[in-house]
Amino acid sequence: MPERALVVIPTYNEAVNVPQLVLQVLEQDPRLEVLIVDDGSPDGTGQIADDMARANPRVHALHRESKLGLGTAYITGFKWALERGYDYVFEMDADFSHDPAHLKEFLTAIRDADLVLGSRYLNGKVTVVNWPMGRLMLSYLANIYARWFTGLRIWDLTGGFKCFRRRVLEAIDLSQVVSNGYAFQIEMSVRAWRKGFKLREIPIVFVDRTEGQSKMNRAIVREAVWKVPRLRLMAWFGRI
Repeated sequence: MPERALVVIPTYNEAVNVPQLVLQVLEQDPRLEVLIVDDGSPDGTGQIADDMARANPRVHALHRESKLGLGTAYITGFKWALERGYDYVFEMDADFSHDPAHLKEFLTAIRDADLVLGSRYLNGKVTVVNWPMGRLMLSYLANIYARWFTGLRIWDLTGGFKCFRRRVLEAIDLSQVVSNGYAFQIEMSVRAWRKGFKLREIPIVFVDRTEGQSKMNRAIVREAVWKVPRLRLMAWFGRI
């Protein structure tokens, strides 16, 4: 059977971005399909996803009743993908901060890796466009913090543009993932690394959204601050 890859895109109020984003994703490679996991968006994102799914068999939609968080949206998408036999599963933002053109590079890189991470800071080079300096410094320092606590020598542990081989998601007990915000990105990479899988970073250009509203807030930052040390403790006690 030909390989199949699923791009999981969590959404909340992304009606302005989703139609064009999905089309651009599907243009990159015939193996790619899209799963939109919508958290009850009041702007009609879910209805748009349903309409696109009815019109194109490579587009799928799942609906959750309320805004339940990034991590749980991805876990829902991962389980859906595993049940349907996809070979590769992507994480991707809905706001065009992740350029669909990079998907081809991920599909090439995953040939000799188990988890490919799109890096905004590979080898210390910053490839972020249109972020205010304060947010850029917060992100860059957060990655230094995460590397120090976890011991995982990845330049961009907080990034959310990734490609997993199926076997990685099968090996991780998804019911035991404890993070939900951006700490989720760190936790999934640490769990894959602790399982002995091969991680690889590739450079991406991250462009801040031009449409819609950012989901970043203080609660997400606080979660990352305290859950990163918790991950280290869990590793010490063999719980990862």
